[in-house]
Amino acid sequence: MAASFTKEELEGFSSRKEVIKLAKEKGIKIQNHVANREYEIELAKLQAQLVSLQHWIYKRKLRVAILLEGRDASGKGGTIKRFTEHLNPRTSRVVALNKPTDIEKGQWFFRRYISQLPEPGEIVFFDRSWYNRAVVEPVMGFCDRKQYDRFMVQVPEFEHMLYEDGVIIIKFWFSITKDEQKKRFDSRLNNPLKQWKFSPVDLKGQEFWDEYTYYKEQMFAKTHTSFSPWVIVKTNSKRTARLESMRYILSRFDYDGKEDSETVLLPDPNIILRYYRHIQQLDV
Repeated sequence: MAASFTKEELEGFSSRKEVIKLAKEKGIKIQNHVANREYEIELAKLQAQLVSLQHWIYKRKLRVAILLEGRDASGKGGTIKRFTEHLNPRTSRVVALNKPTDIEKGQWFFRRYISQLPEPGEIVFFDRSWYNRAVVEPVMGFCDRKQYDRFMVQVPEFEHMLYEDGVIIIKFWFSITKDEQKKRFDSRLNNPLKQWKFSPVDLKGQEFWDEYTYYKEQMFAKTHTSFSPWVIVKTNSKRTARLESMRYILSRFDYDGKEDSETVLLPDPNIILRYYRHIQQLDV
């Protein structure tokens, strides 16, 4: 077990020098503790701002849909967990749909997603969305070419109707390198608490890496619009990706109390990037 401070030691420190001295004696990597603490402090500040934003959205009866897409293990679920940790569940939801039923397969593709769109005053987080049909389904053979082509034609029109009706859509793509994805897959398999996250589809993520890349780029080229743009998030560092994604959302709204924030609310342009054709992505 890694060396750490006891509760009594933490309560007894009176100066930074005492902390550093004891850390050296016990072989504790103080930099890790400092980094962890800084992350927790920053996360709490941004989560407090998200609570203020949620209240402002509720008062104005806005409808906000936040889509999180990306390769498996890119950190979508963990980010959503931090987003929603302190939000009021009455006016926020997480949508993570299972594969369509036989009845749903016979319906218009977007129908089951329409029923999940935000109500006035609500924020909805989509842990994967209708964009399953743009990347995962064609790679894995879950849809045929005709279904894929129809979707790619319809989705910009679908999102434009939502835009004209006042729905605010934020589309994130979480970008991760192939090596980092492999590390996270291995971590899931070796952790009994995370094994539920691993599925047979995950195994294909590495094998079909290039196919995923092809369909991802097709998706960007055909569905990145002025009214519904794609926002790329570099996620090799989970913590940085979480914080910067929060900043991006907060930067999109002029909510009450924003000017009194005690932290930076503008995202790092080296981590959060609006898609364009020659952008440098991690998951190429």
